[in-house]
Amino acid sequence: MNVKQVAINLISQVDKGAYSNIALNEIFKTLDINSKEKAFITEIFYGVLRNKKFLDYIIERYTKEIKKEWIRNLLRISIYQITFMDSDNKGVVWEATELTKKKYGMTISKFINGTLRNYLRNKDTELKRLDDEKNYEVLYSIPKWFYDILEKQYGDNNLKQAITSLKKIPYLSVRINKLKYNEKEFEEFLEKNNIQIIKKVDTVYYINSGLIINSEEFKIGKIIAQDASSYLAAKNLGVLSNELVLDICAAPGGKTAVLAEQMENKGEIIAIDIHQHKIKLIETNMKKLGIDIVKAIVMDARNVNKQGRKFDKILVDVPCSGYGVIRKKPEILYSKNRENIEELAKLQLEILNSAADILKDGGELIYSTCTITDKENTDNIEKFLKERKEFKVEKLYIPENVSGDYDKLGGFCINYKEEIMDNFYIIKLKKGEKC
Repeated sequence: MNVKQVAINLISQVDKGAYSNIALNEIFKTLDINSKEKAFITEIFYGVLRNKKFLDYIIERYTKEIKKEWIRNLLRISIYQITFMDSDNKGVVWEATELTKKKYGMTISKFINGTLRNYLRNKDTELKRLDDEKNYEVLYSIPKWFYDILEKQYGDNNLKQAITSLKKIPYLSVRINKLKYNEKEFEEFLEKNNIQIIKKVDTVYYINSGLIINSEEFKIGKIIAQDASSYLAAKNLGVLSNELVLDICAAPGGKTAVLAEQMENKGEIIAIDIHQHKIKLIETNMKKLGIDIVKAIVMDARNVNKQGRKFDKILVDVPCSGYGVIRKKPEILYSKNRENIEELAKLQLEILNSAADILKDGGELIYSTCTITDKENTDNIEKFLKERKEFKVEKLYIPENVSGDYDKLGGFCINYKEEIMDNFYIIKLKKGEKC
């Protein structure tokens, strides 16, 4: 099968509601292709998703109407290559023409050829005009309402940097499971396999090869796929051996594993999630990693204060809009709206209050999200602290090589200033006695 045909099919799936990462992983399981072909499919697939608004804008400017989904997706891929990749542009036009000729015949192939050649002649003018007009919504493919949020949060001076940071290609990151492995052994493994380290945050490594996911080290749980932002949320809870710890909305269990490792696999972690199939995923991952102190339970996090126990530490990683992981899931930009954020903020605050009820006096909790909106982060915590006077903000551990900003409360947002890691918000709260 032609690799562009694979990408066309994947884009169509996401347009119909599929999750990009799941769709890509599933298709790769069925294809007998080499790593270079996988890398190319991944690049053009995610490239189109990241830049869909721009690509559709160009298609509308250079065509009257595209009725066939296949034609639209081929044009999207080809315009993406011409605009954003270091491609042989004449070769891109030729290949698109030949693919169309085989599928729809000579007439439509001439249409494809003419459309792409016309854009190729005018590409630089189009890009300059959009930039001069500061039409970043189109140029960087973001919805107007989200553009407005970024402008309000970061100001005009930092707006372009904030937008472009969300469009960067993500790197694979893995964390060492110190219950089975150590940094020296892992770095020797990387050197032996000619894999380069791009960034290291404690025991999380960003590397330049995805092949490590197929390694024996990954299969037997010596390493786990995890972003350093997620790791830092769990790390900052500061759990100790033999404590009773609650992990809210825990699936798939990456942060749960960090907690268990810090506790030296001693004590008890209750990991809850609202979905039964995600409980199975947590249990599978804990077994693989050699962790046996985790009890995974189906529970609605809003009702966690009704379960009867009090905890030493609680990790409150709430459901969020996910705008901190747009690099990895670019379709998020097109599937949510401002109303979703407002609904989520209410849910997050409800979950936080429920968790706060069952934290022991003197206990600590982490509130975290994988998003960058103030409404879900700073604003929520400000509302919480106004009502819950017994809580105060504690100092966070943020390594020197992690970029972002502290908010007015003492929470830290890993944001556009960070080149490699996911964007994330983390704040630590300690519970005293009620006033």
